[in-house]
Amino acid sequence: MKYSEAEWGRVFVLRLEDGEILHEVIEPFAREHKIRAAALIVVGAADKDSALVVGPAGRKQRPVKPMVRLLDNASEITGTGTLFPNEQGEPILHMHVAAGRGETTTTGCVRKGVRIWHVAEVVLFELRNADAVRRLNPELGFELLEPAKAGRPKSN
Repeated sequence: MKYSEAEWGRVFVLRLEDGEILHEVIEPFAREHKIRAAALIVVGAADKDSALVVGPAGRKQRPVKPMVRLLDNASEITGTGTLFPNEQGEPILHMHVAAGRGETTTTGCVRKGVRIWHVAEVVLFELRNADAVRRLNPELGFELLEPAKAGRPKSN
Protein backbone atom coordinates (compact mmCIF):
# COMPACT_ATOMS: atom_id res chain seq x y z
CA MET A 1 0.00 0.00 0.00
CA LYS A 2 1.07 3.55 -0.66
CA TYR A 3 -0.47 6.52 1.06
CA SER A 4 -0.22 10.22 1.70
CA GLU A 5 -1.96 12.64 3.98
CA ALA A 6 -4.08 15.63 2.96
CA GLU A 7 -6.29 18.26 4.56
CA TRP A 8 -9.76 19.50 3.65
CA GLY A 9 -9.82 22.66 1.59
CA ARG A 10 -12.62 24.45 -0.19
CA VAL A 11 -15.90 22.81 -1.17
CA PHE A 12 -17.50 23.60 -4.53
CA VAL A 13 -21.04 22.81 -5.63
CA LEU A 14 -21.46 22.65 -9.41
CA ARG A 15 -24.45 22.17 -11.66
CA LEU A 16 -23.53 20.69 -15.01
CA GLU A 17 -25.98 21.32 -17.81
CA ASP A 18 -27.44 19.53 -20.79
CA GLY A 19 -24.81 18.38 -23.28
CA GLU A 20 -21.73 19.07 -21.15
CA ILE A 21 -19.13 16.29 -20.96
CA LEU A 22 -18.43 15.47 -17.31
CA HIS A 23 -14.62 15.30 -17.28
CA GLU A 24 -14.33 18.09 -19.88
CA VAL A 25 -16.05 20.44 -17.42
CA ILE A 26 -14.45 19.28 -14.15
CA GLU A 27 -10.79 19.32 -15.28
CA PRO A 28 -10.85 22.91 -16.67
CA PHE A 29 -12.77 24.03 -13.57
CA ALA A 30 -9.99 22.59 -11.42
CA ARG A 31 -7.32 24.41 -13.47
CA GLU A 32 -9.22 27.69 -13.30
CA HIS A 33 -9.67 27.48 -9.51
CA LYS A 34 -6.17 26.13 -8.87
CA ILE A 35 -7.47 22.86 -7.40
CA ARG A 36 -4.61 20.36 -7.32
CA ALA A 37 -6.46 17.45 -5.72
CA ALA A 38 -10.06 16.65 -4.83
CA ALA A 39 -12.66 14.04 -4.01
CA LEU A 40 -15.97 14.31 -5.88
CA ILE A 41 -19.49 12.98 -5.92
CA VAL A 42 -22.01 13.33 -8.75
CA VAL A 43 -25.74 12.74 -9.09
CA GLY A 44 -27.87 13.44 -12.14
CA ALA A 45 -28.37 11.98 -15.58
CA ALA A 46 -26.24 10.89 -18.56
CA ASP A 47 -27.44 11.13 -22.15
CA LYS A 48 -27.76 8.44 -24.79
CA ASP A 49 -24.40 7.42 -26.33
CA SER A 50 -22.42 8.44 -23.23
CA ALA A 51 -19.36 6.17 -23.05
CA LEU A 52 -18.34 4.21 -19.96
CA VAL A 53 -15.19 2.13 -19.61
CA VAL A 54 -16.63 -1.11 -18.24
CA GLY A 55 -13.57 -3.29 -17.77
CA PRO A 56 -10.51 -4.72 -19.47
CA ALA A 57 -10.96 -6.70 -22.67
CA GLY A 58 -8.76 -9.43 -21.16
CA ARG A 59 -7.87 -9.93 -17.52
CA LYS A 60 -4.15 -10.57 -18.17
CA GLN A 61 -3.80 -8.43 -21.30
CA ARG A 62 -0.93 -5.90 -21.18
CA PRO A 63 -1.19 -3.09 -21.82
CA VAL A 64 -4.81 -3.13 -20.70
CA LYS A 65 -7.31 -2.59 -23.51
CA PRO A 66 -10.49 -1.10 -22.06
CA MET A 67 -13.98 -2.19 -23.08
CA VAL A 68 -16.35 0.70 -23.70
CA ARG A 69 -20.13 0.57 -23.46
CA LEU A 70 -22.39 3.27 -24.88
CA LEU A 71 -25.58 4.03 -23.01
CA ASP A 72 -28.59 3.24 -25.20
CA ASN A 73 -30.81 5.91 -23.63
CA ALA A 74 -30.80 8.68 -21.03
CA SER A 75 -29.90 7.16 -17.64
CA GLU A 76 -29.78 8.22 -14.01
CA ILE A 77 -26.21 8.42 -12.67
CA THR A 78 -24.50 8.51 -9.34
CA GLY A 79 -20.77 8.27 -8.81
CA THR A 80 -17.66 9.13 -6.94
CA GLY A 81 -14.15 10.01 -7.97
CA THR A 82 -10.84 11.67 -7.37
CA LEU A 83 -8.92 14.39 -9.12
CA PHE A 84 -5.11 14.48 -9.04
CA PRO A 85 -2.51 15.92 -11.42
CA ASN A 86 -0.65 13.85 -13.95
CA GLU A 87 3.13 14.15 -14.35
CA GLN A 88 2.66 17.31 -16.45
CA GLY A 89 0.63 18.94 -13.65
CA GLU A 90 -2.72 18.68 -15.47
CA PRO A 91 -5.72 17.74 -13.29
CA ILE A 92 -7.10 14.32 -14.25
CA LEU A 93 -10.52 13.12 -13.11
CA HIS A 94 -10.90 9.44 -12.24
CA MET A 95 -14.59 8.84 -11.58
CA HIS A 96 -16.81 5.79 -11.75
CA VAL A 97 -20.57 6.06 -12.07
CA ALA A 98 -23.48 3.68 -12.01
CA ALA A 99 -25.84 4.56 -14.87
CA GLY A 100 -29.29 3.06 -14.60
CA ARG A 101 -32.56 3.05 -16.51
CA GLY A 102 -35.44 0.82 -15.52
CA GLU A 103 -34.02 -2.53 -14.48
CA THR A 104 -30.66 -2.14 -16.23
CA THR A 105 -27.52 -0.64 -14.71
CA THR A 106 -24.06 -0.17 -16.19
CA THR A 107 -21.13 0.83 -14.02
CA GLY A 108 -17.87 2.21 -15.32
CA CYS A 109 -15.33 5.00 -15.63
CA VAL A 110 -16.40 8.32 -17.20
CA ARG A 111 -13.07 8.92 -18.97
CA LYS A 112 -14.35 8.18 -22.50
CA GLY A 113 -17.11 10.80 -22.32
CA VAL A 114 -20.27 11.00 -20.24
CA ARG A 115 -22.61 13.62 -21.71
CA ILE A 116 -25.01 15.20 -19.24
CA TRP A 117 -28.74 14.80 -19.90
CA HIS A 118 -30.42 17.96 -18.61
CA VAL A 119 -28.57 18.25 -15.28
CA ALA A 120 -25.97 16.76 -12.97
CA GLU A 121 -24.91 18.00 -9.57
CA VAL A 122 -21.30 17.68 -8.46
CA VAL A 123 -19.85 18.33 -5.03
CA LEU A 124 -16.08 18.77 -5.18
CA PHE A 125 -14.12 18.54 -1.92
CA GLU A 126 -10.68 20.07 -2.36
CA LEU A 127 -7.76 18.21 -0.77
CA ARG A 128 -4.93 20.49 0.30
CA ASN A 129 -1.31 19.48 0.84
CA ALA A 130 -1.93 16.31 -1.16
CA ASP A 131 1.27 15.19 -2.89
CA ALA A 132 -0.04 12.26 -4.94
CA VAL A 133 0.48 12.30 -8.73
CA ARG A 134 -0.90 10.15 -11.55
CA ARG A 135 2.08 8.46 -13.24
CA LEU A 136 1.99 6.41 -16.41
CA ASN A 137 2.43 2.71 -15.73
CA PRO A 138 3.88 1.37 -19.01
CA GLU A 139 2.93 -2.23 -18.26
CA LEU A 140 -0.75 -1.44 -17.66
CA GLY A 141 -0.93 1.46 -20.09
CA PHE A 142 -2.70 3.95 -17.84
CA GLU A 143 -1.89 6.51 -15.18
CA LEU A 144 -1.85 5.20 -11.61
CA LEU A 145 -2.17 7.33 -8.51
CA GLU A 146 1.21 7.47 -6.77
CA PRO A 147 1.12 8.82 -3.21
CA ALA A 148 4.44 9.96 -1.77
CA LYS A 149 4.87 7.33 0.92
CA ALA A 150 5.02 3.56 0.73
CA GLY A 151 4.15 1.23 3.56
CA ARG A 152 1.43 0.77 6.11
CA PRO A 153 -0.01 3.53 8.27
CA LYS A 154 0.89 3.37 11.95
CA SER A 155 -1.72 1.68 14.12
CA ASN A 156 -2.96 3.35 17.29
